Amino acid sequence: MPRSTALGEYLRARRALVRHDEVGLPTVGRRRVPGLRREELAALAGISSEYYLRLEQGRDHHPSPQVIDSLARALRLDAAGTAHLYELAQPRPAVRRSEQPEDVRASVVELLALWRATPAFVTGRCMDILASNALAVALSPLLAPGANLARAVFLDPEMRRLVDDWDDVADRAVAGLRARLRPNVEDARLAALIDELSSASDRFRVLWERHDVELSAHPTRTFHHPVVGSLELKTETFIIPGADSQVLVVYHAAPGSVSEHALGRLRRLIPE
Repeated sequence: MPRSTALGEYLRARRALVRHDEVGLPTVGRRRVPGLRREELAALAGISSEYYLRLEQGRDHHPSPQVIDSLARALRLDAAGTAHLYELAQPRPAVRRSEQPEDVRASVVELLALWRATPAFVTGRCMDILASNALAVALSPLLAPGANLARAVFLDPEMRRLVDDWDDVADRAVAGLRARLRPNVEDARLAALIDELSSASDRFRVLWERHDVELSAHPTRTFHHPVVGSLELKTETFIIPGADSQVLVVYHAAPGSVSEHALGRLRRLIPE
């Protein structure tokens, strides 16, 4: 979509999520729309209603950094959301993404293989699993190379059985997918995936319209394995330098915990 439309959609989506009590505004009477009105957000950001309307409608393409920062504060955006707002508001030349298959550096693949005690995998720009180690695949086939995490979350019932807090997994999956949708990059594969999930999943469509943005997260998750039982694993994510939106995800258990012993049993199930 045109950049100006993307900026307007983001501003509308985020102001609809801001509650009056969060920003000290009284709620008077019955409101027809959720969140803030345009004039309320403009006042909080210290800009005129007319100028804010031009931004939402795409009639102003170059807001200053001061205006962007003021809007980010008024919308209560976190660091990732503010960075996304800057990307949408400051145009760069559009580029077309290559359709060539994504490759993971050989050194990263070697590193995954060396981590025998921790499940680890690499996702690409469409949340495809590009590489994973044996323990990740043993934890779940959904983490095997060739799988797609976004499809698994919303279209595969096995994901709901695998993890405890599916709602949080779904929230973070959509926010991560949107973080990969660069505003100045034409990406046919990513656009097709978003269309597919929007058509197949009501939950995905609702979350997508929130415009949450997040690439790296560090939750603790409980996984349920059919043989070794439940495992409480911490998550670490690392953006791989020099790779287009590739993210390294590592799960690990607390030292000496029941989950660490369960990972050890899972490791011993892997054929040599």
